[in-house]
Amino acid sequence: MDAPVLDVMNIPTVSGYNNAEELESYQHIVDELSLKIEELEQRMIEVEQFNPTTSKKQLKSSKGSSNGKDKDKEKHIPGLKKQQQEASKREAAAAKRMHDLMRQFGTILSQITRHKWAWPFMQPVDVEGLGLHDYYEVIDKPMDFSTIKNQMEAKDGTGYKNVRQICADVRLVFKNAMKYNEERSNVHVMAKTLLKKFEEKWLQFLPKVIEEEKRREEEEAEARMNIQLVYEAAHAKMARDISNELHELDTHLEELREMVVQKCRKISVEEKRKLGAALTRLSPEDLGKALDIVAQNNPAFQATAEEVDLDIDAQSESTLWRLKFFVKDALEVQGKSSCSASMGGNNNNKDNPTNNDNTNNNNDNNTNNNSNKRKREISNAIAKVVKKKSKRPAS
Repeated sequence: MDAPVLDVMNIPTVSGYNNAEELESYQHIVDELSLKIEELEQRMIEVEQFNPTTSKKQLKSSKGSSNGKDKDKEKHIPGLKKQQQEASKREAAAAKRMHDLMRQFGTILSQITRHKWAWPFMQPVDVEGLGLHDYYEVIDKPMDFSTIKNQMEAKDGTGYKNVRQICADVRLVFKNAMKYNEERSNVHVMAKTLLKKFEEKWLQFLPKVIEEEKRREEEEAEARMNIQLVYEAAHAKMARDISNELHELDTHLEELREMVVQKCRKISVEEKRKLGAALTRLSPEDLGKALDIVAQNNPAFQATAEEVDLDIDAQSESTLWRLKFFVKDALEVQGKSSCSASMGGNNNNKDNPTNNDNTNNNNDNNTNNNSNKRKREISNAIAKVVKKKSKRPAS
């Protein structure tokens, strides 16, 4: 089935131009606007993806844990480097305070390990020597004080990060012994007694731990807030820059509008008739879009009404040209889609040479559709400016 494209729709968009220089000037402005629109679209995507919210991810990025691409972007965010430096200083200070706490906690361990009943827990359990064949079936994670001491002294980053981790392993030493040995056994009684003594000393030491944890939490919250403020300021700047770019683009659109309005000829009666006929060939979706175009310059026109009475002769030249552009593009896409659908049944055989042609046609269709979309965007922008200027009082 042939595509229902009317010849009248193939009239160039600048048919009123008198020479090649004017046409080239028009094309140059359109190309510039197209590139500018693409650039703004990409920047708008970046702004939308820019999420200046309080999060641990942002705090981590301030410590230098983000990937290379993010680091390149962050270099251009004012104030971020300063916040990163302050965050590093806070982290270093907090780590030092926690190290001091662990050193103080070491005195408690010394008191426990010097107890006369501490000797069974100082080294790993000699499972083979004592013939404890079921030990690893009962005990999931063996622990002893020599292992704890090695973890506390580790310098390669594998050691304990805070006091609570040490406390948990101390408890594990005694609970393992109580779990594996019978309640009346000497080792069980020794472990239970030492665990009670440890818990008493831990309760006395706990307020210091809670105070440090609270202080660190407050500092991290403050750091997140500062990072958020920096990102929000950067986001606001990006939005302002794009707003300025859009204002500049509006100026160029105004210049383009003047050029088009002055150079484009009026649509003839015959073209209006063919335009009206072409509108009836549109799909319901495209027809709705066409009626929306009419409604943009005619506030009283109700495009969504059940019955629409469209008077082609009553429309402005700007509206008619926009309808021509839209209908031409819509019927071309509609016709190519119909052709592709009718040929689809013959493309199942992989050896059919037309498969490659159809693939190429689809690629061409996508390219044409993108080009047509860009033309419609520019046309819509022109009409918007026309409508805005038509509301100004005559000088």
